[in-house]
Amino acid sequence: MELRYGMNPHQTAATAVPIEPERQPLRMVHGQPSYINVLDAAGAWQLVREAAAALGRPVAASFKHVSPAGAATAGRLDDVMAHTYQLDPGQTGELTSAYVRARDADPKSSYGDFVAVSGPVDAELADLLRRVVSDGIVAPGFEPGVVATLAAKKGGRFLVVEADPAFEPPAVETRDVYGLRLTQPRDAAPLTRALLGDPRLPAVAVDDLLLGLVVVRYTQSNSVAYLRDGMALGIGAGQQSRVDCTRLAGAKVSTWWLRRHPSCQALAAGAKVQDRVAAQLRRVGAIPDPAAWLRDLDGVAFVSDGALPFPDNVEEAARHGVRYIAEPGDSIRSTSVLDACERLGVTHVRTGVRLFRH
Repeated sequence: MELRYGMNPHQTAATAVPIEPERQPLRMVHGQPSYINVLDAAGAWQLVREAAAALGRPVAASFKHVSPAGAATAGRLDDVMAHTYQLDPGQTGELTSAYVRARDADPKSSYGDFVAVSGPVDAELADLLRRVVSDGIVAPGFEPGVVATLAAKKGGRFLVVEADPAFEPPAVETRDVYGLRLTQPRDAAPLTRALLGDPRLPAVAVDDLLLGLVVVRYTQSNSVAYLRDGMALGIGAGQQSRVDCTRLAGAKVSTWWLRRHPSCQALAAGAKVQDRVAAQLRRVGAIPDPAAWLRDLDGVAFVSDGALPFPDNVEEAARHGVRYIAEPGDSIRSTSVLDACERLGVTHVRTGVRLFRH
């Protein structure tokens, strides 16, 4: 596969070659990708494929710069989503609902995203994608007529990628860095509900935490995810300090919840989806006493890809309605972390599985 360029436009003559020529994990249906487009397509597809298999429901992801900006299962569209994307919740299909829920978590970051969905793209989702700013989509198939609709987007530069749902990657992965060849077994540790077998957890929290485990597996470390009702409301990626990651993702959760404030819902519809999002975000900054509204956010789940090193992560997470936490555990201050969870009414689950991604 000839790429437009490498990581940056001055890195020309880039290619992507299947390790086994007879097995094509991704097939370009339309457009010519860049190096980062390929990384986004591969990471996003793996996330939705794994999450859909683990949860038994359609899943969508919105990827930017090799990490998800949002991920969600199919589910109910609330009034804000329906208004923002001009959809009828009672008439919206599962795959479209999954993507709307994924994109709406952080629509500012999802501007110009790479989309991934776990099922074949239908006309409804293609019509929605015509109305939002995105760079491409990866899916296991496309219904008749859909590729033509998508190929016309961005003046013909929108990328359409078909993933082989039966493809299994090699057990060993290799990376060349600065003249060194790094080799390791692929991270294939199973992520299932069995990791979250704490009887104190309600079923909805188990599913949210399981979605979160899959999300952080495909997010640049350090990473955390806040989740509620099958949606990743805030994803923090690539911070050297875990509590900074927790704060940044928590701020996204707060913004998502503040967009549900009545004063934001009353905004007049703009000409485009992004106009409506921009109006909501401007209004968020003008809400009187936002703390009062934020106190009503509850039932949020929180997942960390690595062990929580200090109780400050728990304290910060609890500020954003977190009631359930899943993390590998066994940091040198795990006792303090557990004490903070008990003090703040947070159910803690130790998974024993670290999910770093670099």
